[in-house]
Amino acid sequence: MKIKDILNKKQPTLSFEVFPPKKDSDYMKVEEATIKIAKLKPAFMSVTYGAGGGTSKHTVDIAAKLYNSCGVTPLAHLTCASSTKEEVANQLGKLKEQGIENILALRGDRVAGREIAGGEEYQYASELVQVIRSYGDFCIGAACYPEGHVEAANRKEDIVYLKEKVDAGCDFLTTQMFFDNNILYNYLYQLREAGITVPVIAGIMPVTNPGQIKRICELSGTVLPQRFKAIVEKFGDNKEAMEQAGIAYATDQIIDLYANGVNAVHVYSMNKPEVASSIYHNISKIIG
Repeated sequence: MKIKDILNKKQPTLSFEVFPPKKDSDYMKVEEATIKIAKLKPAFMSVTYGAGGGTSKHTVDIAAKLYNSCGVTPLAHLTCASSTKEEVANQLGKLKEQGIENILALRGDRVAGREIAGGEEYQYASELVQVIRSYGDFCIGAACYPEGHVEAANRKEDIVYLKEKVDAGCDFLTTQMFFDNNILYNYLYQLREAGITVPVIAGIMPVTNPGQIKRICELSGTVLPQRFKAIVEKFGDNKEAMEQAGIAYATDQIIDLYANGVNAVHVYSMNKPEVASSIYHNISKIIG
């Protein structure tokens, strides 16, 4: 099923993300976690992609497992940085062969030490969107950044580039993680003012390990509200307490989003079935 059709129902939805293993020897462990999360019957599940080999070779395998064995709609990530145009075409062919209809088109990060000759790779996510759109009947998503992309001069410039991705053929957008819902509400208003009207899925990260925080902020430029900082300071040294508090904080965010008309929520569940299950059961009556 195409994700745009799921979103057009305008009902509260919950989806989860998994990522392929970095080592082949860990594949079965990741597959087991994926199956456990899939048993929650989320609206869909996304599967990340590592450019230039690495985890990318398992993206199709896991997405196909979700589709063929678990009965869950998969959303396969596809990045173009550090992947040649030929590699992108090969990946699109594999997805098409497996009947996978949904792709999240990302620029991604370049792989250190991997050089690709000029002209052999796509430079921007908007180029990748155009290629996917021309390749077949895929439903295409793209990323957006409520607090602005870390490489953009300002949020206004970032929204201009986002509009290019949407105009290239995006059917929906998924946000980078955020910890203050007011940031998203203001951002959604700015998108509408810029003429961006495709559905926006809110990305939520349940932080269960305080060690995640520093890397999250470095990669995404995310601002941590004082309320969230207090939780980390109080419970960060107690693993079980921090996990419970992180899940509770994410649950509170999700309920507030639903209450304010943001129907689609995507949880960055980090291959943790216990986290996905806790959040699902916290809101199971809300999403019906």
